[in-house]
Amino acid sequence: MGIGSDMYRQQILDHYKNPRNHGRLDSPTFSHTGENPSCGDTITMDVQLADDGETIERVAFSGDGCAISQASASMLTQRLPGTTLSELNEMDTDDITEMLGVDISPMRVKCAVLARQVAQDGAKIHDGEIEIEQTKTEDDD
Repeated sequence: MGIGSDMYRQQILDHYKNPRNHGRLDSPTFSHTGENPSCGDTITMDVQLADDGETIERVAFSGDGCAISQASASMLTQRLPGTTLSELNEMDTDDITEMLGVDISPMRVKCAVLARQVAQDGAKIHDGEIEIEQTKTEDDD
C-alpha cells in the first residue's frame, strides 16, 4: 500500500466524518431507501431532476452505516449532479470502487455499492420500470 492508497483512505474517512449533501431534500423528484442486511447499513437517496426530467440536479442522502457505505453515498452525491438517469443506470461496481480509490474486500462491496443501487432503483421506480418498496443489497449480484 502506497501513499496513494493512504490518500484515498483519508478521503473516505473525511467523507464519513464530514458527509457532503447529508440530509433530505425539501421536494425531491424521487426518494428511495435501501439496506444492506448483512451489516445494517441503511441509506435513503433523495434526487431532484432538472426540468428536462432526465438530468440530475441535486442529490442528498440520509442513513446510518459503516465508513464505506456512508463515504460512498457522500461521494456519489457529489458525482451525480449533471448526469442523466441513463448515465446513473449505466454505473456499475467498478465505477464505485474507482470513485472510492481503494481495494474493497468482497464482504464490503455491498456496503460500497448501496447508495448507487438505491439511486438506480429509485430512478427505475420513478420511470415505472420496477415496483419495490426497499432495495436490499442481498438481492443484487
